[in-house]
This record gives sequence, C-alpha cells and structure tokens, in this order.
Amino acid sequence: MAEVIFNKLEKVYSNGFKAVHGIDLNIADGEFMVIVGPSGCAKSTTLRMLAGLETISGGEIRIGEKVVNNLPPKARGIAMVFQNYALYPHMTVRENLAFGLKLSKLPKEQINQQVEDAAKLLELEDLLDRLPRQLSGGQAQRVAVGRAIVKKPDVFLFDEPLSNLDAKLRASMRIRISDLHKQLKKSGKPATTVYVTHDQTEAMTMGDRICVMKLGHIMQVDTPDNLYHKPKNMFVAGFIGAPEMNIKPAKIVRRDDGLHITVGEDLLALNASQQEKVAHYVDKEVHFGIRPEYVDVSTTSFGTSCGRGKLIRIENMGHEYFLYLQVGDFELTARIASDAAKPIIDNGLQQQVWFRFEMDKCHIFDGETQENISL
Repeated sequence: MAEVIFNKLEKVYSNGFKAVHGIDLNIADGEFMVIVGPSGCAKSTTLRMLAGLETISGGEIRIGEKVVNNLPPKARGIAMVFQNYALYPHMTVRENLAFGLKLSKLPKEQINQQVEDAAKLLELEDLLDRLPRQLSGGQAQRVAVGRAIVKKPDVFLFDEPLSNLDAKLRASMRIRISDLHKQLKKSGKPATTVYVTHDQTEAMTMGDRICVMKLGHIMQVDTPDNLYHKPKNMFVAGFIGAPEMNIKPAKIVRRDDGLHITVGEDLLALNASQQEKVAHYVDKEVHFGIRPEYVDVSTTSFGTSCGRGKLIRIENMGHEYFLYLQVGDFELTARIASDAAKPIIDNGLQQQVWFRFEMDKCHIFDGETQENISL
C-alpha cells in the first residue's frame, strides 16, 4: 500500500514566515494527484516535504503504514522527477538510468533488466548510448522519468517536470506520463503519483483528482469535472478555466415575481432552486459568476433578460472566438463557436451587441467568505 496522508501539515521558516497552514490531504494508493496553484502557493514546498527535502514544522506525513516525518529521502520509497532533469552529463542514458540501482547494490543482471524495461516503456532503446548533451529536451525528460521508474518506488513525485519544454513537447509528455501511470496500474504495479504544476491544462488533463492551493492553504480537492463545474469558492472558479470565469459584484433583490440578482444595471431572474439557496442573502452583496461559454451574444435583441455591451476585442481561436464586451464598468468575456460568431465579427469592433446568460449555469458567491452558495 502507498497511500499518502498529510495530517495538519505545516511549514514555518526561521524568519517566522508560515508557508503551509496545517493542510490535510489523503491520496489513495495508485491515485494520480495533481497539486496546482499560482506561484508562491507552496505547492513545491509541500512536495519537497513529502520527499524529505524540506523539514516539517508541524503535523504528520504518512506513506503507507509509515510516518516519514524524520526519514531521509532514500528511506521513503519515493522517486522524484525535477524540472531541470538533473541528469549526469558525463554518463550515457544507460548509465544515468542505472546509477541509482548501482548505489543500492542490486545484482548486475537485475539492474540491466530494469533499465531495459524502463527504456522500452519510454521508447529510449535507441538512445541508451547517448550522452545528455545529445538529447532533445523531450528525450532528456523521458530519461529523467525513466530514472524514477527503474527504482520501482511506492510514490512518484513530479515537480513541474514539463516547464522547460515547448508547447508541442509539453502536450506529448503529458500523454506519455498519463499513459505510463495507466500502464503501471494495469500491470498490477500501481505507483501513487503526486504531480506539481502551475499549468491548469496539465492539471485538468492528467489528474484523477486535483488539489488547488492558494498561499499555503488547500482551496478544493476534487475531480477535474467538479473543479470546473462545481467550484467551492471564488478562487477556484477564477483559477480553473481559460478564458477565466466572468465574476462580478452583484446583489440579491426581491421583486413581486421572486428573487433576482443585479449585475451592473441588469436585473436577472433566478430559478426556484437558486432562490432557495440565496434566500438569506436578500439585499446583501454577493458575486455573480458565469463561464464564457454560457454567455450568448447577438447583433439583435434576445428579448427579455438580456443586456447590451460594446464589442471591444476579438480573439480568433480557429474553431471558436473569444469576444470581449465592455458592459458598464466591467469587461465581459463570451466564448462563441465560429459559425455563430461570424455575423457579429463581420460588423467589426466598437459595435453595440446584445448578450444574455444561461442562468442555470451561473454561480453565486458569498460577498465576504467568497464561498459558492449556489451549489
């Protein structure tokens, strides 16, 4: 078993700065967990504490049945892949893959077999006699992953491993690492994986679950689908998704026909379920959120429950367009399929257009706590 458990984990530096604030996290045996967040959120610090490269100030880390707080890295059953590959420049690929196994004094035949197995899994057979300087960035990263695989660890740790690659190679390596995890799981030798990144695309496409961090706190741990469609708070709602969710100050008001939400000068009706959830927020400040794909735009009025804005910017993504509207004192983003966007785009910028929201898809956040009160 290689379940990983953080129990009230803390990190406080000697100058008194508290980087990690008593976080709790359970990572199941064989799970692929991604830790994501902006720079400075302590995701790498958390990973380094798990690896034994940073001391723990408080709390507990368990790997399987062992409390590993005071164990050295080599005794934790982990293998780590770094951002900078950390390959030995004077050693061939074969020697780099075998180095850790030789330190463990394994039999030569076993070392050779494990190196060959890893090379085959990562398609490195033709590169085994090359030096690191003769490798592309993607090849070097595959060697770094291979060096972790040959150790057959209980837990794989990845610290922003694709940051130095170009966009095409990043996409290719995302697939390779995900497929590798699935192959190991299918073979009956699953390794728990903890993967740190600031890139939400990596997080959303690779993780079984994702842990979103902010300033040393865990904001939400959930599946990619739930993070996108059911964010628990305004930070997660704004961080996950590109282009990001439209989030604007708003107010819940009562009218004769029920509860509404005011967004700028627009008064938007809430459905029965939404009204029940926000009943205690009448006349209180909240935040209204809606993803760009749930904003419709037209050159003509939709009739009721719609507003007007000025088209100020267009981004052509090929199969779709991102349209940016100036609505009062805020900017509204819409994500529109190419065919539907063409009549709007043909009229050019600075035109007045109509918009409406798919209100069943909106989110409402508490004005103070920023928690999602519409779930």
